[in-house]
Formats: sequence, C-alpha cells, structure tokens
Amino acid sequence: MLAQLSDLVDEATRRLARVTRITPLQPNARLSAATGATVLLKREDLQPVRSYKLRGAYNLIAQLSDAERAAGVICASAGNHGQGVAWACAHLGIRGHIYVPSTTPRQKRDRMLALGQGRVELVVIGDTYDEASAAAKHAAVRTSAILVPAFDDLRTAAGQGTVAAEIVDQLGRAPDVVVLPVGGGGMLSGVGAWFRTHHPDTRLVGVEPAGAASMMAAMRAGHPVPLSSLDTFVDGAAVARAGDVTYPIAREIGADMVTVAEGHICTEMLALYQTDGIIAEPAGALASSALTGPRPQVRVEPGQTVVCVLSGGNNDVSRYAEIVERSLVDEGRKHYFLVNFPQEPGALRRFLDEVLGPDDDITLFEYVKRSNREIGPALVGIELGDPDSYPDLVARMDASQLTAELISPDSPLYRFLV
Repeated sequence: MLAQLSDLVDEATRRLARVTRITPLQPNARLSAATGATVLLKREDLQPVRSYKLRGAYNLIAQLSDAERAAGVICASAGNHGQGVAWACAHLGIRGHIYVPSTTPRQKRDRMLALGQGRVELVVIGDTYDEASAAAKHAAVRTSAILVPAFDDLRTAAGQGTVAAEIVDQLGRAPDVVVLPVGGGGMLSGVGAWFRTHHPDTRLVGVEPAGAASMMAAMRAGHPVPLSSLDTFVDGAAVARAGDVTYPIAREIGADMVTVAEGHICTEMLALYQTDGIIAEPAGALASSALTGPRPQVRVEPGQTVVCVLSGGNNDVSRYAEIVERSLVDEGRKHYFLVNFPQEPGALRRFLDEVLGPDDDITLFEYVKRSNREIGPALVGIELGDPDSYPDLVARMDASQLTAELISPDSPLYRFLV
C-alpha cells in the first residue's frame, strides 16, 4: 500500500505543478535555539487558500470524468478543506456544496464563499466535523454528487502528500525529522508513504491535539474508534474518528505519535505571532508546539535537520482573547479561586495587601453580598507576574485564614471561565 500511495503522490506532484504554490521552507531561529537542531517551517499557510488542503481537494476533483463533474461535488469541512474545494470548483468550473459544523469560524465560512466565486453553497449542520461529514455523505447518495473526502481517500491523501517531495526538493536532501499535524490522517498517510518509500531513514512524527487524538485511539484499539468526547478548539484537526482508508496506512508507516494540550498550542500560536511574525491557526501551530515548552513532546538531537509543517493560517481574529487566556493557563500564570471573604469592611483590602504578590494582578472578581451571612464567596481570577511564584501565593492565602478553593482546569465550572 505504501508504494502504491507513494506513486500516487508522484503523479499528484506533476498534476499540481502549475496549480499550487511552492511554499517557502523557512529556517526558524526561535525553534532552532530551543532544540539545538536546525528547525525549518514548511509554510503551507501561504497557499492561495492559506492551507495545504488545496493540494488534496484539487488532486481529487481534477481527476473526475466529465459526467462526474456535471453531477457536482460535495464535501464536509471544518474550514480549510472546504476552502480548497471551493478554490478547485472555481478554477475547474464545477458546482459544489460544502457541509460545515457550527463550530467553523465565521472567517473560514466567508472565505469559502469568496474562493468559490459563486460556484459553491454552504450547509451549516452539526456541532462537529464528524456530524457534518455524516450529513454530507447522506446528501451525496441522495443527489449523486461526488463526495470529496477531507482525508479518507487515496486521491486526497496523495495530493496532501506532495508536501513531502517538495520539502526534499527544496532542502536538497531528506531531513532527519519531519513533524506533521494529524487530524484524520490524510497528510500523515501521503507524506509518510512517500518518505517510507523514498527516504525510509527520516523519522516521522504525528502530532494530535490532546482533546482530539483520534489516530492514537485507533492505534491503541487496532482499528478506528469514535472518541467519547471531542475538544473542537483545534478545529482543523478536531476529528472524532480516524479514517478507514488512512488508519491502516498510518499504522504501516509507524510514525511516532504524540499529543499536545490545547493550551500549549495557544502558547505556540502566540510565539509564532509575536516572535516570528506568523499568523497560524491552532492546527497550523500543532506541529511546532510539540518541540516547545518545559516538557517538549518531541525531542530531537542537536545538529539534526527538522521540518515542521505549518499547515494553515486561517485564524479568526475574534478568537485571540480565548487564545491568550488558554496560553496564560498553560504557562501557569492564570489561576481561578472561590474565596470566602468575611463580610466586613476592609476584607478585600487585606486580601490585596497580604495575599497578592507585588507583580500579581486580579483579572476577575465577582462577588454577591449576602446580608444574612457572615461570609460571602467571590470568584477571583489572578494572573501571576512569575508562574513559579504560585506556591508562595497559596502559602500566603493559607496564612490569611481565608477559605479558598482552586478551580481545577478539569472542573466543569472551568468551562465557564475559559
């Protein structure tokens, strides 16, 4: 299967030569300094649709017969695949319907319509990609339109796999390590099959969001299984079930698989923006996030050449408040407490003077006074100037004789705060 898919990747490379952009392979000083390796970013966020999904969508649609083109195409997408399909429809003169979950950011929906140039219609349905995908499959059967899978088709995977040949051509040799974001496994399958066939010594690493690790769940079970819960924050990789086509290929490839917490992905997004000047969506920051932080999920050797695929840059600016919040929590700077204050004058002043550190700040304070009680609870959000000072904060809180309860990130209440 790997050799067959590798051949399809080579065919797709020729088919896409004058369609897709040869995206830059850029050295990254921040990541190189953090790892001691030479780390390069494959900038798929600079494709015409700002993600690599154009490769798979165009490769499949371009191979349709005249009769199939006349029937039109249909797909499900969390955003980026839909943009690739829309772009392909506009350039090939084909009608398309794109099914998207309600969690798809408005920015991505608008871009699909703009890229489709009047040839595509959006259908918003379900809360997850998998629900939208099920609806799209039913609609394809009902209307005879051609289904264009986001990942679970050899033609899609082959198109996405053209990233591999491009990396080697640009670098002039095979890198030591390639780190890939993983959702349903299309890129992992295509890129992995090509490297295993042409450069088997290259280490391959797949990175999934901790709250949407469907490929790792499939690896453990021995077959694709639906996740019992799904965090849709990394919308470009939030897939509840690995693909039936991509899973056995990914298993044969034998890539290292790791997960990264959504909060740390946010920290990497901000580093890409503030230090590197790169606007990445959550899935776009997934690969490089595995190299960073106090406990990196992927360790590389000094002197190695490491390529991280930055898969997309379609981030909605309205999400940045949540991104910053999640990052602060990830870094240990932001904490929430339920604090019982005595209902007497000066209680808050004593809290500020005796508990809060000199560089700490209260970012949230919600309090309801009860006239018939001696104490009243307050919801308090504290941002620390130094995350390592958290034990000192807790010690001062205990010494103050205030009753305080930390709201754990695992608590259902926490979802109302972040």
